[in-house]
Amino acid sequence: MRRNWSGTVDFPQDLLLPTSVAEVQGLVRTQEHALAVGSAHSFSPAAVGPGPHIGTERLPAQIDVAPDRSSVVVSAGTRYADLGPVLHSHGLALSAMASLPHISVGGAIATGTHGSGDRIGTLSSAVRGLEVVTADGEVRWIRRDIDSDFAGWVVALGALGVVTRIELSVEPTYDVAQTVLLGLDLDVVERDFDAVFSAATSVSVFTRWRPEPDAQLWLKRRVDREGAWAGSPDFGARQSGGKVHPLEELDPVHCTEQGGHEGPWYERLPHFRAEFTPSSGDEIQAEYLLPRSHAVEGIRRMRSMASMITPLLHVTEIRTMCADDLWLSPAQGRDTVGIHFTWQKDRRIFSVLPAIEEALLPLGARPHWGKVTVAAPERIVEAYPLFPSFARLVEAVDPQGKFRSDNVASLLRA
Repeated sequence: MRRNWSGTVDFPQDLLLPTSVAEVQGLVRTQEHALAVGSAHSFSPAAVGPGPHIGTERLPAQIDVAPDRSSVVVSAGTRYADLGPVLHSHGLALSAMASLPHISVGGAIATGTHGSGDRIGTLSSAVRGLEVVTADGEVRWIRRDIDSDFAGWVVALGALGVVTRIELSVEPTYDVAQTVLLGLDLDVVERDFDAVFSAATSVSVFTRWRPEPDAQLWLKRRVDREGAWAGSPDFGARQSGGKVHPLEELDPVHCTEQGGHEGPWYERLPHFRAEFTPSSGDEIQAEYLLPRSHAVEGIRRMRSMASMITPLLHVTEIRTMCADDLWLSPAQGRDTVGIHFTWQKDRRIFSVLPAIEEALLPLGARPHWGKVTVAAPERIVEAYPLFPSFARLVEAVDPQGKFRSDNVASLLRA
């Protein structure tokens, strides 16, 4: 039986791998149920359903730059690790990358995957258009500047059809210099939150919620705008003497270049190098996306629960992203802060998650679509205020529920 990337979610469905859009159309027409699947990095059952999976990785490879060089059309199965070097060779770049480049473009945008940066949106916010095979087997292009319901199609959990191509906004290429500081005190993060997270284009704070000041501060600075880190502000932390990994026990060879050495955006914005297995693998992930206005209170509440969290934790990462208008985006309508937990693969975490969610959901936290949660479907729906609009769109586009995973079906019933 196939499983997700960490071996925590079973996929009993058959995997169908069409080699053309026409073949996707034929499969959709002949299946009572089907569901697109990306790189299987999600930890939630978002891609588990009653019918076969349709993978897009064998569709014709495509990375086509628009004549005005403001966008690029890519095959949905393209990995960011493959897209980055091609864009760079054309003198172009994306504004954001996730922490690992191994994931596919289609899967990442369908689940609201994000990187970090006060002025950077989720990966989904770069989408200008989608080519989708809908439940009747027809091909539709959904475009931001044409379709009034565009914002409902992007982060859609596969419920509206099989996305085969995606148009993404791009910009001129740039270099990034990455510096890691050690020994950061969470008291400083609480007191100077805005200063900490505006210290670079992309900022991450890694913590294990221990009482001593042992957090890591990862600063990724665009050289064309900010220059490399000049040694301050350091927020009371110290620059690492060598390369480090967010998970203390792992070899930092897996990580992208640090030490302030400049390099192309696609080699620095991710935390992990494409040629290595990312992160631990032996893990379960959960994430909660809070309104920025409540982020410090969320951090305080997690610190108060350290005795429950730390023994089962690999590491927590705190990141920021700016607001967007996509209906199911974790950043819809508000600047957002993600508190991400990389847990040990230990079932005891499911006795801790209820307490975490009881602390964070009342602050407006949204469980991430691709991570584990114990929240009831109605609480998840409540956290996404435009979910009713999405539900109406699903009913209009796919009234028979061909593309509804078990997870989506439970949300629609909530």
